[in-house]
Amino acid sequence: MSEPRLRPFAPADTEWLVAQHGLQYARAEGFDASFAPLVASILADFNACHDAARERGWIAQQGDQRLGSIFCVRQGAETAKLRLFLLVPEARGKGLGKRLLRTCMGFARASGYRRMVLWTHESHAAACALYRKAGWTLDDARPVHSFGVDLIEQSWSVRL
Repeated sequence: MSEPRLRPFAPADTEWLVAQHGLQYARAEGFDASFAPLVASILADFNACHDAARERGWIAQQGDQRLGSIFCVRQGAETAKLRLFLLVPEARGKGLGKRLLRTCMGFARASGYRRMVLWTHESHAAACALYRKAGWTLDDARPVHSFGVDLIEQSWSVRL
């Protein structure tokens, strides 16, 4: 089978991405039905008004099968935000997450951002390990009740 490719996100990917976030987070984390509408809102904003020069999304795909996503969006003049980083379970552990992260961070750097931030949960241990290996720093962690479950919410950042 061929190596997965990273291609630009297209509006036609929206429905799949919302469904996968809802499905994967419900299965792995027990998230309730309030999570998918948040993802839909993020993508609706991106589709409606993103700055193509400084904001981008990627879809990891192998053949006709989508495997994951990552997005770089503007947080401020010098700060980008990583969003919607997802890999379907069968694509994990093969280096694809590292490729997505490297691509996203490289784009942010090339677009003139000096810093990136992200928001995640402590339970995403593999992703957090990947962030740490890529030079990210955990800036804040706090307990929250979101999406129907108790979580430890985390904020991370990296200098580009």
